[in-house]
Amino acid sequence: MIRAAVQKDLGQLIRFAIVGVSVAAIYVLLFLGFLQIGLVAGVANALAFGLAVLVQYVGQTVWTFRQRLGQPDQALRFGCTVGLGFVTSALLTGVIGPMLGWPEWLAATTAAVWLPVQNYLFFKIWVYAGHGA
Repeated sequence: MIRAAVQKDLGQLIRFAIVGVSVAAIYVLLFLGFLQIGLVAGVANALAFGLAVLVQYVGQTVWTFRQRLGQPDQALRFGCTVGLGFVTSALLTGVIGPMLGWPEWLAATTAAVWLPVQNYLFFKIWVYAGHGA
């Protein structure tokens, strides 16, 4: 029984990582594509980010956590988690890193390593909890 639970969690973690890496690649490709068609960087970033978050929501909901789409409370919790990730990255790169004298690359790398951990935990214990996650 414990082995089955560990295998389920490991499979879920692997699916989470695959979706995350795929979404990061989609974001980069969309951003660069939007720049190529002449959009300014701010607009290209906003569109690429928004579309990437939608792809992430669908992938994490349907594939990683095996949930149904279209549950407003779940979508709201997902959005809050993404927003918290933005706040965390802003704190790490704009407050904590500079306060500790970190070079920018270290602050950004710390955010890139920390955010998937933070997101997975929030998805597991809050966004998809109680719904078969």
